[in-house]
Amino acid sequence: MRRNILSFSLLVSALSWAQSGDLVAVVSKPVSRTIDLPSEFLPFLSVSVHAKVRGYVERITVDRGSVVKQGQLLAELSAPEMAAQLAEAQSKVQAAEADRIQAEAQLAAAQSTSDRLKKAAETPGAVAGNELIQAEKQVEAAQALVHSREQAVRAAQDTVKTQQDLQAYLKITAPFDGVVTERRVHPGALVGPGDDPVLLVIDQVSRLRLVVPVPEEDLGAMPRGGVVAFTVPAYPQRAYSGTVARIAHALDPKTRTMPVELDVQNRDGSLSPGMYPTVKWPVVRPHPALLVPKTSVVTTTERIFVIRDNNGHAQWVDVKVGPAQGDLVEVSGNLQAADRVVKRGTDELREGMPIHALAAR
Repeated sequence: MRRNILSFSLLVSALSWAQSGDLVAVVSKPVSRTIDLPSEFLPFLSVSVHAKVRGYVERITVDRGSVVKQGQLLAELSAPEMAAQLAEAQSKVQAAEADRIQAEAQLAAAQSTSDRLKKAAETPGAVAGNELIQAEKQVEAAQALVHSREQAVRAAQDTVKTQQDLQAYLKITAPFDGVVTERRVHPGALVGPGDDPVLLVIDQVSRLRLVVPVPEEDLGAMPRGGVVAFTVPAYPQRAYSGTVARIAHALDPKTRTMPVELDVQNRDGSLSPGMYPTVKWPVVRPHPALLVPKTSVVTTTERIFVIRDNNGHAQWVDVKVGPAQGDLVEVSGNLQAADRVVKRGTDELREGMPIHALAAR
């Protein structure tokens, strides 16, 4: 009997509240905000410098932290066997040139003999026809020999050029303007394609890539080409900005974020690769958001909902709650702008109970 009296008392209380509950309209308006996103600086360009040919490190002209220009000498290698190979190739060129000159002399002699026989053959019976044919064949053979010797000269010259090109690789130069961030070898080290150790690491830091993992739900507001502000822990009072330049167009399956790269000019050198800035990422919804008072949202162990006025009766509408905007909160669900919801929601106002609004806002 006591339990029935208590249940009846709660029902009367709920009905009394329902008859005095205020209703407010669901507000629809554009919502813009910024969210703090962690990010990471990467060099705009980065390269590990290797030796293309095998040799010993003779000297290194830079060290960690050195600022280098494109084409600047970084290191020199020594390879005595390459000098010997170049000298051998050059001697082969000289020998091939000598053979070509000799072949040209033989061609000249054969051509001269052939010309004299042709001149003599103008007098009938002075030269046998067979002799004239033999002279012409000797000229053709001499021409073929000269052509062969010329090909041998070109082949020997190509070998010399190849050896010279390989020797040029003994001098290692910077591929672009940047800073040496790592030095891994010292004079005397044996380097080359077989061992393939990294000599130096060069990063371009005058311009940096700022990689921002943007959450999936905020991708629709991605400002292509827009300017985004950020701060770094090293200089908390300074304001920096970067331009959205590249978008991955693929989500990380683990974090459900999409990497977005910002181009950042680092003229004063205050920023460095590896820093972790905080980006003030702008979020602008492509469609107006629906807002209700925070007190209208009812949260239970089973659901989150608001109570909508359905022809004077209570109707529970499940919602997802978004960011707060002052006294209002963003919600999404089966709601429309201008729907009226109970200002102070409670699960004591059950589905279908009558609502009497003393004031509608």
